Amino acid sequence: MELDRTAFYAEAGGQPADTGRLADQRVLDVQVDAVTGIIIHTVEGPVTGEVTGEVDWSRRRDHMEQHTGQHLLSEAFIRLLKAETVSFHLGETVSTIDVTIDNLDPEQVAAVEEAANRIVREDREVRIHRVDDAGAARLPLRRPPKVTGDIRIIEIADFDWSACGGTHVHRTGELGLLKISGWERYKKGVRVEFRAGGRALAHFQAVDTLVRDLCRNLSTGLQELPEVVGRLRDEATRLRKQVQQLQEQTLLREAAALVAEGRTLGGVRVVRAVFGARAPEEVKLLAAKVAQQGGAVAVFGLKGSLPQVILARSPDVRGVDVGAILKAALPAIDGKGGGSPVAAQGAGTKREGLPLALDFCVARIAEVLSPHL
Repeated sequence: MELDRTAFYAEAGGQPADTGRLADQRVLDVQVDAVTGIIIHTVEGPVTGEVTGEVDWSRRRDHMEQHTGQHLLSEAFIRLLKAETVSFHLGETVSTIDVTIDNLDPEQVAAVEEAANRIVREDREVRIHRVDDAGAARLPLRRPPKVTGDIRIIEIADFDWSACGGTHVHRTGELGLLKISGWERYKKGVRVEFRAGGRALAHFQAVDTLVRDLCRNLSTGLQELPEVVGRLRDEATRLRKQVQQLQEQTLLREAAALVAEGRTLGGVRVVRAVFGARAPEEVKLLAAKVAQQGGAVAVFGLKGSLPQVILARSPDVRGVDVGAILKAALPAIDGKGGGSPVAAQGAGTKREGLPLALDFCVARIAEVLSPHL
């Protein structure tokens, strides 16, 4: 719906729209029509006549904090690293700016963060100016304005001048805190993640709670936490390797037992087995161990969430192409898969077709190994 005047902010410049209420209806979105410039309010139900609006202040306040924080960070990046901001996005939980720099290191991030927070602590005034094109040309703007005519300028006293139509706090001290929480290479620059004001405090509280819980659970102090975590990581790596070694030995013994019980076809042991609640990767590794025994072919089925067929043969078993055999067997389980002449696997959706698929594989192998049977 259209109003003759409104206090709701329409989405623009990387900042989301205000929400709230018009009369007794929720305001879900506010946009500017690209052709007419009319502000359109999307509401939950019909609204007519003279109405009173109520902006969701907690959301508006949060957006004011994030947008002002963006101005501080963008100017700090220019002053310290000559890195310009080319994009800004105000998200629901975190905001980002994209800056023109190849890489960032922790020391550079800390310096930019400190410079921005110094302006926060100094509680500088945030002023709004309305100027024309000539007036804008006389100001030390961080970047040229994208509009002409009536231009809205946001000034952070003795620090930043920017053409901007967004919402901002009245003084930098209202932010309390600005925190860079991450950065990564993005396209030709770096994307910087940050939080300001209430978001920064909530983030700090969450991290503080997490760290204190870790210290309590690990019976250590904050300063010793990195060392303790490092020791645990090294111990976990050692134990993981030990478990892998034990698993290898166990699977090797299981494979030898399966081969001993397998069916002999043309001098080759064909091992047909079906497994239930077992990890697919473990079954695949077991099939490989069977193949390592020499003179053997594994024909395994897995009943898991999806029926699977896993085939493997020893390198010395000539003429058996398990990849081709699997391809021919997969229709029985409505499956897809593939592999090489020595190892192949596939999965399908037709559970009841698994025994038929395995029987087909064994029969095809028998044809190759014992053609006169």
